[in-house]
Amino acid sequence: MSDDEAKLIQQAKQGDPAAFAEIYEQCQPAIYRYIFYQVEGDATIAEDLTSEVFVRLVDKIDRFTYRGRPLLAWLYTIARNLVTDHRRRVKKSLPLELKKQLVADTIDVEVTVEDKLTHRQVIAAIPHLTEPQRQVILLRFIEGLDNASTASILGKSVNAVKALQHRALAALRRILERDERF
Repeated sequence: MSDDEAKLIQQAKQGDPAAFAEIYEQCQPAIYRYIFYQVEGDATIAEDLTSEVFVRLVDKIDRFTYRGRPLLAWLYTIARNLVTDHRRRVKKSLPLELKKQLVADTIDVEVTVEDKLTHRQVIAAIPHLTEPQRQVILLRFIEGLDNASTASILGKSVNAVKALQHRALAALRRILERDERF
């Protein structure tokens, strides 16, 4: 955690509205995008859940303890839990279970997937990934984070993120090839 972030968190814990506003300004776009793709592009639900993330931030900032991960990682955790609760409430089906052992073709999967995907295709295909695969795809390609930042947020090693990313891209490729509506 940077000194600036530590100071900002301390100010927020003391109830400083300007600190909360700065945290919101810095983190809201990333949290909104993360939730937006998790709820299949439903902007209204994404806005509601994003608002709830920041309500919980205000309510629970005094419980935040630095554990080697940035504040944004904590907010992603809150967002993920809210999305999970939302899915349970609306009785959405869980994403398809995909095989753990994936065999990738010799072609460059990342280039192939990037070439095929449009904004709409991403929204339609992401729910078919496992939860960890969705998180890596959203953080790496939607948020544009590097492997180290993604690993920090997810509490995984960089190598685990790379492997998960590889499996997620292979799964996306198979989903797109298998289903004509994508």
